[in-house]
Amino acid sequence: MSQTAIGSAVGGPLTQTSARKADHIRINLEEDVDAKGIDPGFGAYRFVHSALPEIDLEEVRLTASFLGHGLSAPVLISCMTGGTDRARQLNRHLAAAAEQHGMAMGVGSCRALLERPDLLPTFEVRSVAPHILLLANLGAVQLNRGVSADDCRRIVGMLQADALVLHCNPLQEALQPEGDTCFAGLLPRIEALCRDLEFPVVVKEVGWGIDAALVRRLLDLGVSAVDVAGAGGTSWSEVERHRMSDQRRAEVASAFAGWGIPTAVAITDARAAAPEAELVASGGVRNGVDVATAIALGANVVGVAGPLLRAADRGAAELSDSIDVTLEQLRLAMFCIGARTVDELRGTRRLVAKGPAA
Repeated sequence: MSQTAIGSAVGGPLTQTSARKADHIRINLEEDVDAKGIDPGFGAYRFVHSALPEIDLEEVRLTASFLGHGLSAPVLISCMTGGTDRARQLNRHLAAAAEQHGMAMGVGSCRALLERPDLLPTFEVRSVAPHILLLANLGAVQLNRGVSADDCRRIVGMLQADALVLHCNPLQEALQPEGDTCFAGLLPRIEALCRDLEFPVVVKEVGWGIDAALVRRLLDLGVSAVDVAGAGGTSWSEVERHRMSDQRRAEVASAFAGWGIPTAVAITDARAAAPEAELVASGGVRNGVDVATAIALGANVVGVAGPLLRAADRGAAELSDSIDVTLEQLRLAMFCIGARTVDELRGTRRLVAKGPAA
């Protein structure tokens, strides 16, 4: 798949930001960008099967809520892409699937919209998903580059979104030749933004995790929810490595393929630090049993990205089938431990750490 085929931007040639987004789509679809030497940690746990769960399968309900919105399933299609024609097609497939299955969805970083509002069609999904919980997305570092509360309102308004995600990606920015590493002083800016905005602000990592102390600090600053976005799934250091023509820089990036806080560790620690919080677990979620495990460890909803992006690239039907399989796996896992609801799953004692012989 050539960059020309996937990369043209609506209304004109690629900007630097759009060209980078085109690279990211191509690399995620064509290369091995999984983390190396680290996994999300779900395999360290197992559910204790109940041979007599004392419920009927038809009693199991996957409904959940997040940021005050009801969901038919506790799944968030994580923020991924936008800014190119190819991204437009993928986003519309993903949004239609979210609408069909009653899930939440985030779009990719909307910095490009501030540079070129004509790129809106590559992000706009309300026309195909009028009822979903929709999250706009912006790099937190942009708050140090003059992006204001009014800019955030403009992005959310253009997308008819319900909330704003601020993504934190210091390692990715440090590896990008065009990256912005001015991360000092962002916490007070995030606090001020949360105070000024009339819609929820969510903070997420991009795949290296957020530690428990920072989760607590962010919530105390007024953030509505945190996506711990742990390590073990897509590694953005690996994505950036595949963009590099400089062998020395590629060697630098390669050392970070196993970097980060595993997702299972991040969500467990976050829940202990913030018992009352709305938390998302993402990073390395590959099937419905992983979703169940993440919820049992403390997540309110679970984010999925890479597997759904690849399914969306194969077409709307395959994406829908993939989601159906994941949700059926989740439903059966709940049935086999006697959990009628997502809240019961989160409170289960039937998730245990694997012993040496497990």
